[in-house]
Amino acid sequence: MTLSQKLQPLKENGRALTLFRRFGILENPFPAANQLFPNDRFRLGADDKVENYIRDFVDNQRSRAIVINGTQGVGKTNFMRYFESEIQSALRSFPKIYIIKYVADPEASFSGTSRKVLDELGNSHLSSLINMLCKDTKLIDFANGYHMKIALGRLCKFHGSEYEHNVQQLFMEWVRGSRILKRHRSLLGVQFRLDTVESTTAALRDLVHVSVKAGVLGGVFLLLDELEKQDGTLGPTAVVRYLSALRAIIDALNFGLFLMIAITPDALIRYSVALPALRGRLGNQVELAPLKCSAEAVKLASFYLSVAKAKARAKFPDSSDFNDDDILENDALEDCFERLWDRRVIRAEDGVRQREYLHELYELCESRIQESI
Repeated sequence: MTLSQKLQPLKENGRALTLFRRFGILENPFPAANQLFPNDRFRLGADDKVENYIRDFVDNQRSRAIVINGTQGVGKTNFMRYFESEIQSALRSFPKIYIIKYVADPEASFSGTSRKVLDELGNSHLSSLINMLCKDTKLIDFANGYHMKIALGRLCKFHGSEYEHNVQQLFMEWVRGSRILKRHRSLLGVQFRLDTVESTTAALRDLVHVSVKAGVLGGVFLLLDELEKQDGTLGPTAVVRYLSALRAIIDALNFGLFLMIAITPDALIRYSVALPALRGRLGNQVELAPLKCSAEAVKLASFYLSVAKAKARAKFPDSSDFNDDDILENDALEDCFERLWDRRVIRAEDGVRQREYLHELYELCESRIQESI
């Protein structure tokens, strides 16, 4: 068969309609390995656990650090991105503003992450905060830092004056770690640059704490993915410095911070040895386990198949022109798992990675699709 003949059904009907008539689906139902965030996701027991943590945080703003613990390929990134989207969607209608920051690749210094959160607060948030502080200046006392208290007081002093905008800009420059110039000293009242991890962390803590107490901020969700990369790209001293800063932000922000960290078990052990004090801050662990039996694998695959068929029926609700046969039968799903189960022995792993299993099914479906169309 020539290529023209192979493409003819697609020219006449389109791939989606061809697949609908043959298998009752519109596209390959399984996510490929490079598709990190499919729209539909198989719920895990871990979902309920994290959702309960989030509910408790939104209810009382008490800070919490969560560790998403799992080996490579079990779906940590997918899990983190899913909750980033879910949190944004769920809190969009809330009266208070929430900062939701997902960091895919941690920077070499934690101060960079702190500055990103400070940038997310931005000028509009600062204006709202100033309005509340002018109504109740006692809120400034929730800041620990002497210079932060002075700066917030100056923001209130110049509120409504011709210098208001300039002072706000100076404040944002200062918390972002810019150089201190004469105008910062004279108008804002600060004397020192925030050029260390400790000073940046302290500024973040004070601004978040005061904002939460003033009612203009519900809290900060900070999601740090693939923390194990720090150990592979930085030297031992830099890693300890980063971990110390992470511990410092957890200790400093006992109010208003929801921290989710995705990390492999091996890296967590190494980091705990490098900085034993960090382990105690990461007691809330949510484990994502690999597939350990064919029943689990078939259940996962069947979820994606059922979702694909439901989408197809929604697109063509009045059509009876489709075949309800599965593109892959249960035997094929089990055989795929068994092959990967034998392969995982070579890597000394205790299960099959979900990402690897779904990608194998994706490739099998692609072959079946090409044969059928």
